[in-house]
Amino acid sequence: MKIKRQKQAKKTISFYKYNFDFREPFQILIDGTFCQAALKNKIQIKEQMPKYLMGEVQLCTTNCALKELDTLGKELYGAKIILQRFQLRKCAHFKDPVPASECLLSMLEDSNPHHYFVATQDRTVTAGLKKIPGVPLLYIILNTIVLDKPSQASLSHVQAVQLGELVTPAQQKSIQSMKQERASKTERGGAGRGRGSRATPTL
Repeated sequence: MKIKRQKQAKKTISFYKYNFDFREPFQILIDGTFCQAALKNKIQIKEQMPKYLMGEVQLCTTNCALKELDTLGKELYGAKIILQRFQLRKCAHFKDPVPASECLLSMLEDSNPHHYFVATQDRTVTAGLKKIPGVPLLYIILNTIVLDKPSQASLSHVQAVQLGELVTPAQQKSIQSMKQERASKTERGGAGRGRGSRATPTL
């Protein structure tokens, strides 16, 4: 069962690497619900996550996720201790924290430009991220970490790219780079012409 799970994870990771330009170290955005489930199921996130994803990872969270655990009391103290060990990513709600579910979804924007994996047990987050192409979902079930199969939004996006209706993030970068190079050449050419063209003195 473990080998089958690992094979499926490898296949899914390859999908995101090839179609959405994911690279190591993988950034794993984690909330309190995932930490609580890990604690309950005796899962060492820091040790097991890189093994399961077969690569280097950066475990991270947001200020809102930490603040939410503060408000939920002593029952989630253990989850808070785990979560606060991870790197803090800046969100837009530092002065006025919002629910963790809202914060995590806002970090993904429309296209997950920072290439986050999201580790959560929250159904609101899960439902929201499945509408955004290119967001790998991690959750805990039966004492194990599971990487979900690509969502329909991700599959539809890839199909649209293959049909030529959209471009991949890598292609977008390439196009942007070409535009900048062309603009730079134009500027240099214009400056050269400006230096070379002097007014002919009148006799």
